[in-house]
Amino acid sequence: MTSKKITTAIRRTFIGAALIASAATSVSASAESNTVDQILKSGELRLCFEAGYIPFEMTAKNGQYVGFDIDVAKHLARSLGVKFVPVNTAWDGIVPALKTNKCDFIAGMTVTPERNLSVLFADDYLKMGQTILISPKLKDKIHSYRDLNNKNYTVATQMGTSSAIGAEKYLFNARVDLYDTSADAVLQVMNGKADAFVYDLPYNAMYAAQHKDQVIHLDKPFTFEPMGWAIRRGDHDFLNLLNNYMKQIRGDGTYDRIYAKWFKSDKWLSKVQ
Repeated sequence: MTSKKITTAIRRTFIGAALIASAATSVSASAESNTVDQILKSGELRLCFEAGYIPFEMTAKNGQYVGFDIDVAKHLARSLGVKFVPVNTAWDGIVPALKTNKCDFIAGMTVTPERNLSVLFADDYLKMGQTILISPKLKDKIHSYRDLNNKNYTVATQMGTSSAIGAEKYLFNARVDLYDTSADAVLQVMNGKADAFVYDLPYNAMYAAQHKDQVIHLDKPFTFEPMGWAIRRGDHDFLNLLNNYMKQIRGDGTYDRIYAKWFKSDKWLSKVQ
């Protein structure tokens, strides 16, 4: 064998070994990132969310986290025989928290193609959309989002949310101001610094019920937004678990019971901050 052929053979052997090592590393990393195995090993189910999203994730007066998503996740943890661990996280850092394994899944996230590039979504568990709260002084002028799409109006919403995406897409002629939290954004309407607030239907419905003389709710959604649990890409075992769990609770009445508690009653309002 010539020296050239020997060099080529050595190179091929080296490349082959490198590919095998790379594949082994990938398999190892995949095994290590398997969320189902992690949950079983740790005995914990960790949910990332941002408290303050009515009625999905909120802080009760006793300091505990409550809401629709919290109840569903707690029930899932009990079904798996593990402890539920809430991980309250600022929304702009919630996907990085998932990717760095600070939690197992994210609640209260609207499914979008752009987000699907970063995370894997379980089947949607709720379908809703964006609605608008307006100042009472505009009740004779603003009847839908189309009336609000005007350079003379200022719209407030929370940055990094599907609400911000919807506002910028459908209210492109208006001025859209973004705030760190939904609470900060809606206050702009209350204090006269914004004409309208765009956010998810359940949040706006509850807020309008609590502030009947201060805002008017235009309750017809102008977007279609399915909500789903977000998990790490490639985590198909956990995806299978979540989808099958949701089928189970929809079939046995658990989902309807939890939904009625948070969406068809306001008894819990006095217990949250």
